[in-house]
Amino acid sequence: MSINYQDRIPNNVDLGSNRTLQRALEHWQPEFLKWWQDLGPSDFQLSNVYLRTATSVDAKGWATYGYVNMPDYRWGIFLADRDPNRRIGFGDNYGQEVWQQIPGEFRSTFRRLIVTQGDTEPASVEQQRLLGHTAPSLYDLRNLFQVNVEEGRHLWAMVYLLHAHFGRDGREEAEELLERHSGDADKPRILGTFNEPISDWLSFFMFTYFTDRDGKFQLKSLAESSFDPLARTCQFMLTEEAHHMFVGDTGISRVIRRTLEVMKEIGSDDAVALRNAGAIDLPTIQKYLNFWFSSSLDLFGADTSSNAASYFANGLKGRPDESQYEDHVAAAETYTLELPDGKGGAKTEQIPMRNAMNEVTRNSYVKDCEIGVKRWNRQIEKAGFSARLSLPSTRFRRNIGSWAGIPTDLSGKQISREEFESKKDQWLPGESDTAFIRSLMQGVFQPGKMAAWIAPPDRGINNNPVDYEYVKLH
Repeated sequence: MSINYQDRIPNNVDLGSNRTLQRALEHWQPEFLKWWQDLGPSDFQLSNVYLRTATSVDAKGWATYGYVNMPDYRWGIFLADRDPNRRIGFGDNYGQEVWQQIPGEFRSTFRRLIVTQGDTEPASVEQQRLLGHTAPSLYDLRNLFQVNVEEGRHLWAMVYLLHAHFGRDGREEAEELLERHSGDADKPRILGTFNEPISDWLSFFMFTYFTDRDGKFQLKSLAESSFDPLARTCQFMLTEEAHHMFVGDTGISRVIRRTLEVMKEIGSDDAVALRNAGAIDLPTIQKYLNFWFSSSLDLFGADTSSNAASYFANGLKGRPDESQYEDHVAAAETYTLELPDGKGGAKTEQIPMRNAMNEVTRNSYVKDCEIGVKRWNRQIEKAGFSARLSLPSTRFRRNIGSWAGIPTDLSGKQISREEFESKKDQWLPGESDTAFIRSLMQGVFQPGKMAAWIAPPDRGINNNPVDYEYVKLH
C-alpha cells in the first residue's frame, strides 16, 4: 500500500521524491507498527491520548497538540535546517567543509554509532511497556506515552539515516533494530542499562532523569559530527529529549514534595512510619538514585578509550557543546585521570586529551545531574528538614572503565567485596524496597485524581488544567 508521505510521515527530507527510500520505508513501516503493537504500551493502543506531534522543525510546527491513537501517531523524519556555512568543528579536519555523504573509510564506524544510538530508542519503550497499568494519574499516563512515541520517532530518525546512507547494510541493520528486545536472553539490546526492567514509576522517573540525560549528552556529541545529516538529525532530537528529562525531574520532585507533606503531617521522618502512611521515604529515593545514576555512568564507555580518540580525531563524534573549548584539535592537550593504584587507593595519571573524551563527556553529565539534586535539596531544606540527597561517587558500582569491578562505598573509597555485599542493601534497592514500591503502584485513571505517594504537578500540559482528560480510556 503506498503512503501519502507528507501526511503519513511528516518530513523535511523530500521523502516524496525519493523512490528508493520510499520502497525501503514501505517495507520497514509495517514491521515497525507490528513491533509497536506487540511490544509498545500494553493495552492502551485504542486509547485517545493528548499528544504532541512534530510536523515541521519551526516553532509553529514542532509542537502540534491533539488526541490520537498511538498506532496512528505520525512518526516523522526531521533534520534541523541546514547551515550552508557550517564547518567541521573539531579534530584533524577542523575548519574544512562538513560532509553531506559519509567518506568510505568511516562507513562502518558511523553505522555502528547510529545503530547503537538507534537501539536505545525502542529499548526504552519495551522497558516501559507495562507502566501504563500503574500510572499515578492521567497526566502521568499521557507523559509516559509522549515519551514512548518520541522514542519511536527517534528510532525513525536513525532508521532514516541507515536507509538513506548505508544501502543494503543499512536496511538489514534497520530490521535488526526491531529484532533485538530489551531483556531478551538470546537477542538483548546492545547496552546493559537498556535491558533493566522498569516496573515501577519511581524507576521510570529516575530513568528519564538519569538515563535520558545520558541520551542528551550522546546526542550533543553526535550533533557536533562532521557528517552533517547526522548532526542535524540529533539537533532536532534534542528538542524532544528535553521533555523526557522534564518528566523525570518534575516526577522526582513531586514524589519528594508528597513525602515532605506526609513527614509534616505525621511529625516524623521515620522510614517505617512514612511507608505506613503511604509515602516513599527519602532513604529509598536515595537508593533508587544511586542505582540509576551509577547504571547510567557506564553508558559513556571506558574512561580511557582509543575509539573515542579516533572518533574525535576523524571528526565523527565531538565533545558536547564543542564551542565552549578553546582548543578544538586537542592534539597536544592532556587530561588528569584518577585510577586505582592496586593498593586500595587512587593515583593520578596524565593521558592524551583525545583518549579521555568519554570521561570529559561523563564529567559534563555529572555536573548536569547535580543541578536537579540541588533543586530537590532546596525543596527539603525549605520544608525544614535536615536530610539531603546526593550523587554517589563516579567510582561506585562501575562495570566499565578503570574502576570496573572494584568495590567502593558511596564516597568512592575502596572496600572489601564482603563489606560491599554486607552494605549493599543500605545503598541500593533491596527486595523489601522494591516490594514496597510495587505495593504503591496502583493505577489512578480519573481526571484530576492523583496517587497518594506523589504530589500533583504545578501546571497542566499546553495550558490545559491538571484535571484535564489527557487520556480517554473508553
